[in-house]
Formats: sequence, structure tokens, C-alpha cells
Amino acid sequence: MNRKRITSIRYMNVLILPILAWISFNYHGWLTYLPLMESFVFVPLLELAFKPDPSNLSEDQEKSIKNDPVYDWQLYIMVPIQFFLLGVFLFSMQETGLTLVDKIGRISGMGLLCGVIGINVAHELGHRSKKYEQLLAKALLLTSLYMHFFIEHNRGHHKNVSTKEDPSSARYGEMLYAFWVRSVVYAYLSSWKLEAKRLKKKGLSPLSLKNEMIQFQVIQIVFTLAIGWFFGWVVMGYFMLAAVIGFLLLETVNYIEHYGLERDRKGDIYERVMPHHSWNSDHKLGRIILFELSRHSDHHYIASRKYQVLRHIDESPQMPTGYPGMMILATIPPLWFSIMNPRIKQIKKEDLAQAA
Repeated sequence: MNRKRITSIRYMNVLILPILAWISFNYHGWLTYLPLMESFVFVPLLELAFKPDPSNLSEDQEKSIKNDPVYDWQLYIMVPIQFFLLGVFLFSMQETGLTLVDKIGRISGMGLLCGVIGINVAHELGHRSKKYEQLLAKALLLTSLYMHFFIEHNRGHHKNVSTKEDPSSARYGEMLYAFWVRSVVYAYLSSWKLEAKRLKKKGLSPLSLKNEMIQFQVIQIVFTLAIGWFFGWVVMGYFMLAAVIGFLLLETVNYIEHYGLERDRKGDIYERVMPHHSWNSDHKLGRIILFELSRHSDHHYIASRKYQVLRHIDESPQMPTGYPGMMILATIPPLWFSIMNPRIKQIKKEDLAQAA
């Protein structure tokens, strides 16, 4: 295997999480917490130890890998892996004699799979134009009961990011826990409005079966009840808890990605989305295991760019550490505000100086 091919499959490091989840679902005690330990202990510590890498691909390198199918297949393979491990999880939760410690460990492991493998990969595939890739995205979102994300993220968040119209953009001084409530509720309601608007343009009723929000609710309800029927209603409850963990991980990522950043407004029109409207992280380990999600500034600047060619952009504000570490900070509001608020103030001060 040549060096180029080895480099192309570096994103398969994400498989460490599914492997640890499989261990969690098949063992007991502290071993059930291995996925949690990897995500929020080992990765944050390693990212503190290594400097971020702001280097970009050359134009020739970008052209050579932009349409390399290996990068696409690394996404596609996550779909059967996610559903296989969901099945392993459901069977494992039927085991008799599980302690509360075991249950919490296994549910948190499944929740991490829902967030890291399910929603994160769905996010990348959901931006693709091919129908089968969008279908794979919706299938992954099903495992977190968050299929409306497909609508709201693409048609709402990317249009309204870093404005008060966007429920998924955290405001200055807003605590994570208040943001969870606002974002979850209003993103869901926004999805219904966006879909109704789409159907109205086509001359169709919002109550039409072509309304994807209606389709999503039916699919999710049937899927959840099927789990209850085949695995028991208690296990269904465990699955729902894991799904909640999955979408709260997503919302925590939303929180750290745009906290306190605002687009200027002239009358009823906001300025174009630019790289400085999203927080960026060039910490290499997090970039690899999250399919470059942390190079978020370039993603919002040009949403159609595939993950493997996302760039560092100098004017984008930089996080002090990688995503896992920032997510931990966000759960401790006083610590989060003490670190991030001065950075927001400095950004605004620099903006005023440039405008003067």
C-alpha cells in the first residue's frame, strides 16, 4: 500500500470508538466506560499535548483527492457499522443481572455512537447532492431520532447561522443548558416551517404525505416501537436515552461552533456567511476522528466542500483546544465564559478598529 493510500484511510481512526463500544456492550464494570474515556479523557489530553496544524493541501493535492471514492466509502461504511452496533447494544441491554453502573456505561457508549458516527457522518452525507447519500444520512439520523436535522441544518442553519434567527447558534452569555432547550425545541419547530414553506411553493398542502417531517415522525415512531416490540419496552427506553445523548452531543457541538459570533445586519439583510462567523479548530486528532468537522469555518463558507479538502482560513477565530475539550469546557459555564468571553470581546474590538 503506497503512502498516498495510507494517508487517505487515516479517517478510519474513528473505528476506535466502535471497537470500544463493542467491548462496552459485551463486558461489565469500568470496561463499559471505555468509549466515554476515549472521547472525553484520552483525546482531549492528547490534543492538549500536540499543537494544532493549520497547513492546507496544495491545489494539486486537493484536485487529486477531491473525487477519490476512498473518502466517500469511509463514510458509507459507517452506516452498517452504526446499525450493527445498535443491534449489539439492544441485545446487550436484555442481559440479566446488569448493574446500574453497567447500564449507564453501555447507554453512554451507544449515545456516543449516535453522536460521533450517526449524526456527524449524517451531517457530511446530508450536504451531498446524490439521493443515495442523502438517504444514508437520513438512516443514520434515525438512530438518534433526529431526522429533522436533515431539513433544519441544510435549509435553516446554513442560511441563518450566527444570527438571532438561527436556533442552533449560541448567543453571547448563553449557558449550554439553556441553549440545549432553545435549540432542540426551536430547531424542531423550524423544520416544520421550512417543510411547509417548501410544499407551499409546489402548491401542496403541509398535510401532504410528501411532507418529509410527517414521514420522519412516522418512521421514527415505527422504528422505536419495533425496538420495544422485539427487545422489550425497558430496552426501548434505554435506546431513547442513548438517542437523547446523541442529539445533545450534536447540540453541544453547535454551541461551541458559533458561540457569541454575529453577522452584521443592514436593514433586513445579513452579510454573507464568512469564515469569521464560525469557531475553528485545527487540532489534528479531533479533525481525523470527526471527519474534519472542526474545520467548521470553511464548511460554512462553502458548504459543498467535501470533508477531505476543508481548509484552514486565517481570519477564522480559533478555539483554544479541540472539540472534545471544548465540549467539556461548555458543560462548566463559569469556566467557559472566563475563557471564551474575552476572546469574543477581542474579536469585536478588532472589528471596530478595522471599521474605523
